Amino acid sequence: MDAELVRSWVEGWVVSRGAAPPVVEPWGFTFEVGLTGQVTRHVLTDADEPLIRKLTETVTAPNTWIKFFLPPQTVAPWVAPGWRFDSDGFVMSAPLRPTAAEAPAGYRVRTWGRGGVTRVVVLTDDGAFAARGQVAVPGPGRTAVVDQVETSPAHRRKGLGSLVMRTLANAAVDAGSSTAVLGATTEGRALYESLGWRTHGPLTGLIRDAAPEAAYA
Repeated sequence: MDAELVRSWVEGWVVSRGAAPPVVEPWGFTFEVGLTGQVTRHVLTDADEPLIRKLTETVTAPNTWIKFFLPPQTVAPWVAPGWRFDSDGFVMSAPLRPTAAEAPAGYRVRTWGRGGVTRVVVLTDDGAFAARGQVAVPGPGRTAVVDQVETSPAHRRKGLGSLVMRTLANAAVDAGSSTAVLGATTEGRALYESLGWRTHGPLTGLIRDAAPEAAYA
């Protein structure tokens, strides 16, 4: 995986999620996320068998995440007990340009920005949630990171995902970005590819399970 692409994704992701600034490691990045289900995240730029074995054997804090750019079937034999795989993902990128983003009949769009992050919510005319997403721009001219795109099951196949993505792209262009990157789920990948996004490779995650409670005091 291209190191610059990974760095851009990490820098934008921490802005999007309000995580701690990333610490550069010999093998990638570490940063504190600070959530119950995700305390710390390690992103491995150049993952290989010795590194995966070492980290999964020595990192024991529950709800630590490790992200890397190899398919899960390659890595599975290297993983120590106590870890489980996150859902499959992909790293994708796209050039950005202004584009029309008009809500279909029955929906309205609200956007707002704070701290380098623009959020988009699509609501029905009566105020029910339909779709959302956000984009982080770490600084002028920097690569934007699209994040947390979601469409309610009741409102899918109505073009709302495309509406969110186009609205986010326009916001990123207004903030000075010409390119964007994201981590896609298998389900989201088809939408992004239909909008011209390119898949660079797999994005795989490991999650450290909580230690089982002691059977006796």
